[in-house]
Formats: sequence, structure tokens, C-alpha cells
Amino acid sequence: MIPRPSPLPRRYSMFSNVVQAPLFALATIGFGSLSIASSFLDRDGRFQHKIARIWARTTIRLSLSPVTMIGEENLRRAPVAVYACNHTSYMDTPVLFSALPFQFRILAKQQLWKMPFIGWHLDRSGQIPVDTTTQRSSIASLSAGVRALKGGMPLVVFPEGGRTMTGHPQTFLSGAAYLALRAQVPLVPMALIDVYGLLPIHARQFHPRPLKLVIGEPIPTEGYTTRQIDVLNERLRQDVCRLYYEHGGMAACPTAPPIAVASEPTPLEHSR
Repeated sequence: MIPRPSPLPRRYSMFSNVVQAPLFALATIGFGSLSIASSFLDRDGRFQHKIARIWARTTIRLSLSPVTMIGEENLRRAPVAVYACNHTSYMDTPVLFSALPFQFRILAKQQLWKMPFIGWHLDRSGQIPVDTTTQRSSIASLSAGVRALKGGMPLVVFPEGGRTMTGHPQTFLSGAAYLALRAQVPLVPMALIDVYGLLPIHARQFHPRPLKLVIGEPIPTEGYTTRQIDVLNERLRQDVCRLYYEHGGMAACPTAPPIAVASEPTPLEHSR
């Protein structure tokens, strides 16, 4: 992993503020408007997804950070799956949209739907908001994801539920494992490398560097029961962490965080 200097050298901060940030905003507004307009004719979201890919590749080029994908052959092993990835940066989403070669939907925090253009695109393109305010709303959000999977649409999920503050993977929530188990589709672990250094949380300037998206082997859900959701979640976390550290995510691996255990019944327990 390339260290991100602190403070950022003036040449990087000036270029990011004067050139990259305005062009990024223009690209988001332009492609977002085009996506919203096309949504009135695009019933299955295919054209909107193509627009999102163009937006993502444009913003990646603006960041001067090329993406290399490792393990692409694992994408062809399961036509429908839950793709679970560490969450390091606002740029995670552009990297995934630019690299993954198929149409998918993402599960994301409902707060993103309140953002101009980005939120409008998310709503019109059929992405799935996750409302965590109550157990009932969480179950409803996950149920929508299960329906999408059973309808043949792959899902991309960030099991940590938010961006890391340190660059290291955080505790995994069980939503991704729940979705895969209920829909009986594989879990595919993925790791984003060096996107944290490009634009960490609370940063506003890019520090360009090569990026990697590493795809792991699918984890089958056959044989797991609803009582083993934490076991499946732990296997997913270990695979994502292994991919991350083996491919240079951080200099050293800290003690792995424990799997979160909810104080209230899990969505699986509610649904039985």
C-alpha cells in the first residue's frame, strides 16, 4: 500500500481542488441527469447501469488511479451471488461499477438517497436502500434484496455498514450472509486495495495511486442453516481480510475484530 502523506503536498491538493473536484461534480451531475431521464424508458435498468459504468470510469480516470482486477475468473463461477466487499472510501462505488462486468444492484445506507443526483439515480435505477432505524425496517430492506436475488439480479454489499476510519476492515454485520442464505446463492468475497489511500473518509483531495479489486472464490451456502449465520459471516470476514492483507491492503494485520452479535434477535430469527 502506498502511504498517503499528511498533510497532502500542495501540488496534489491544488490540482484536486481546482481540476479534479469540479470535473467530478460535473460528471456526477451530467451522468446523473442522463440516468434519471433514461429511467422513464429503461424498464429493466440495463441502460442506466451502462450510464453508471461510464460515470464510474470517467471519475476513476479523473482520479488518475487505474484499476487492476485480480481473480476475475471467480466472477464466472456463479451467475447470481452476493458480492461482499470491504468499505474503505467514497471511491469504492466508482471502482466497483467500473470494474465488474455485469449488471448488479447495490445495498446502501438510506441516507445516500437524500443526496442530489446520486440519490435520484439510486432511486430511479432500482438500487436498494437499507433503513436501519428499526428491526422491522431492516428486515424489509433485506427482504427486498432477497427478492432481487431470487429474480436473478446479483447484489453488491458492504458488510461493515460504513467506511473504515483506519484502512483496516471493521466488524462485519450479518446482512450479506443473511441475503445469501435466504436466497440460496453463493457469497463472493472481494477486497479493494489502496482505495483508502486515494480518498479516505473525511478527506477531500485525491492522492492518485494504482488500485486493485481482488475477487475471491465463491463461498457456497448449501449446508448452512439459519442458526449458522454467524459461522457463515465469520467465514466471509476471514476471506475478505485474507484477500485484503495478502494483496497489500495495509502494512500489517491487526487483531481481527469480533463478529457483531446483535443484542436483539437477528433478522433471521424474526423471519422464522
